[in-house]
Amino acid sequence: MFDPDTSEILSELENGGKELSYLMETLKKSENEIRDKLSYLLEHSFVKEDKNDNKIIFSADAEKLAKLVEEDRNFEDVEDGLAKMDSYLN
Repeated sequence: MFDPDTSEILSELENGGKELSYLMETLKKSENEIRDKLSYLLEHSFVKEDKNDNKIIFSADAEKLAKLVEEDRNFEDVEDGLAKMDSYLN
């Protein structure tokens, strides 16, 4: 989910919604590339797509993304703890 291209798109959405045309121009990516990178996030409501005056606007649910990142960090801490415990046992 957090490959460099997706992270780049999310960083653009960090301070509020952005028009698809802006993302395409700024990131030098096609509509299909952006939609492909955001597909999982859209499907699970981490990113929202709205239409306003025939413009497509993407926005991120910052709270939901923050919880996901926090849970991911907690999982990494558990993995690190298990690895340390394993090294002590061996």
